[in-house]
Amino acid sequence: MAAVLAAGDVVHVSGDLGVGKTVFVRGACRALGVTGPVTSPTYTVGNLYRTAGVPVAHLDLYRSAGVTVEEAADLEPYFDGTICFVEWPDAGAGMLPPPRLLVDLRV
Repeated sequence: MAAVLAAGDVVHVSGDLGVGKTVFVRGACRALGVTGPVTSPTYTVGNLYRTAGVPVAHLDLYRSAGVTVEEAADLEPYFDGTICFVEWPDAGAGMLPPPRLLVDLRV
């Protein structure tokens, strides 16, 4: 999957709690050239990873009841020229850029 992604692409990653969303994103980050630790941004909302190529962003909206216009503005840098993975994307419905890919993980 990582081979088809380019700057500006957004990937929504959905699934129940504990299904492996962050593990999936970690694997994608490795394939995209992230060499450092890839951790869940549940409490920080977003992580940005530099690579030799396109930067990779990882958002987790689990703790959001719904992204407001102001919060969407705060998230914009994570979408600017990156490949961005968004866990729990439903919280950002109507406020996030449209996804290129939808990933729904199930046990």
